[in-house]
Amino acid sequence: MQTPTAPAPRKAPRPRADALRNRERIVTAAREMFVEHGPDVPLDEIARRAGVGNATVYRNFPDRDALVREVVCSVMDRTAEAAELALAETGDAFAALERFVHTAADERISALCPMVSSTFDKHHPDLEAASKRVERLVEEVMGRAKAAGQLRPDVGVGDLMVVVSQLSRPPAGTDCVRGDRFVHRHLQLLLDGLRAPARSALPGRAVSLRELRAS
Repeated sequence: MQTPTAPAPRKAPRPRADALRNRERIVTAAREMFVEHGPDVPLDEIARRAGVGNATVYRNFPDRDALVREVVCSVMDRTAEAAELALAETGDAFAALERFVHTAADERISALCPMVSSTFDKHHPDLEAASKRVERLVEEVMGRAKAAGQLRPDVGVGDLMVVVSQLSRPPAGTDCVRGDRFVHRHLQLLLDGLRAPARSALPGRAVSLRELRAS
C-alpha cells in the first residue's frame, strides 16, 4: 500500500505593497513625533499623521514598545547603510565615517536612542542585532581610517559615539528643526578635529564600547 504524500507546507503570504507602504508611513510618522514629543505621544496622533486608521497601527504594532523599537531599529539600520554605501562607493574610510555621523544627526539618533533604556527591553533580539551592526561597522570604518593614516589613533569608538550623541542634540531652548543649523556645522568641526595628523594630544585615553556601556 502506497503511503500518502504529506502536503507541502504553505508559504506565508508576502505582505501587499500597500501594507508595506502603510507600515513605512507609520514608522516615519512615529519617528517624527517621538522626536518632537517623546515616546508617550498618543498612538492615534501617530495614525493621523501617517494618514492611516488606528486599527492599521495596531495591526502592525501590537503595543507602543513594538513601535518604538521598530523606529529605533530603522534609524540605526539607515545610519549603518549610509556608511556602508559611502565605503562601497569611494573606498574612503573617512568619507564613510563622515556620512555615518551626518546621517545619524539627520535621523535624530541622539533623541531616539535614549528611549531604549526608558521604554522597553534593550536586550530585545531585534534591537541588539541593529545595535551590533552599527557598532561593528563604525569599528571597521574607524579601523580602516586609522590604518590609512586619516584618523588620529588616540580616538576610540566610544569617544565618537558620545560626542556625536552630544553634538547632535539641539541646544537648550531650541527644538530639533531650529537646531539643525548648528548640528551639522559643529559635527563637521568635530570631524575635522579627528583627522590625522593630530595637532595636540588628548587627555586620558581612548574609550571603548565596553567601557562606554559600563559607565
